[in-house]
Amino acid sequence: MAKKSVVIMPKTARILETMGEQIKLARLRRDLPVKLISERSGVSRATIWKVEKGSPYVAIGIYASVLQALSGMDKELLKIVSDDKLGRTLQDLKLKVRKRASKQKIYD
Repeated sequence: MAKKSVVIMPKTARILETMGEQIKLARLRRDLPVKLISERSGVSRATIWKVEKGSPYVAIGIYASVLQALSGMDKELLKIVSDDKLGRTLQDLKLKVRKRASKQKIYD
């Protein structure tokens, strides 16, 4: 069975490389060796090195596992799409706009 190739746009590749570099810097600032991160995340040292280089061939789950091994940094993944401005704008455009106010009972 042939291996599927991943098509990554150049801008996305640069983002992954930056992310890998930031992960490496976080590990070094915490003075944690690759071996320890490998043990904590349950992946090989070679995979940790691939993550730190921003390889697009590493699954997002492994990135999350490595971030978790760096003192719980996996929670930062929630910030990725927390403020989806484009998605919200598109959603708002699809909302039906009422032409008149709803009938409400007014109580004295």
